[in-house]
Amino acid sequence: MAKILMVVSGADTLTLADGTAHPTGYWAEEVAASHEVLRDAGAQVDIATPGGVRPTVDPISLDGRGGVEEADAKRFRAYLDSIADALAEPLVLADVSAADYDAVYIPGGHGPMADLARDADLGRLLDETDRDGRVIAALCHGPAALLSAVRADGGFVFAGRTLTTFTDEEEHQGGLGDASPYFVEAELRERGAVIDAGPAWTSKVVVDGNLISGQNPQSSTDTARQVVAALKI
Repeated sequence: MAKILMVVSGADTLTLADGTAHPTGYWAEEVAASHEVLRDAGAQVDIATPGGVRPTVDPISLDGRGGVEEADAKRFRAYLDSIADALAEPLVLADVSAADYDAVYIPGGHGPMADLARDADLGRLLDETDRDGRVIAALCHGPAALLSAVRADGGFVFAGRTLTTFTDEEEHQGGLGDASPYFVEAELRERGAVIDAGPAWTSKVVVDGNLISGQNPQSSTDTARQVVAALKI
């Protein structure tokens, strides 16, 4: 059985450009839809957070404020309820061994910008996973977590790699806009990643060797399916 580590942000606020705190967390669809595809393919999916804290779902990812139809929100709520025990007691990220997993999967929401992007434990795990050629997947704002992967010489582990992420255009259209403390696409480009973006709010998945990335919530199912294909499960 394939084993997948789903690394979920433990942040419930993001400090905005003006210094104020903005409520955030993980995006419901990205955890629920991804987890369901991976589980239904027969994978064991373990959830980990920094410090083993219980992750917070971004409230707007479950209602019209986040562009989510009520029928979809009901479905996502039901699935999250079905994995409530795993969400309530996630693994402690610092205690996880990369060698125990076939893949690392990082869903988004603005939460990863607040904690995963600078989490040294995650950075070490991603570096080891990448060096071993195992699958790394990141979705929407999840690629912000890749910023944590810095080598001893200061080099960015994913410099020169092609990926996609929640775009600056999407952040301006339906995200935090100029209030955002930074833009994930711009930050990844500055660190040397090659960004392959699709049209805003449409599914886009990029595969570069063992690195799989999805652009936005609309890419959740397709990103997880690419992981299933890569693991041949």
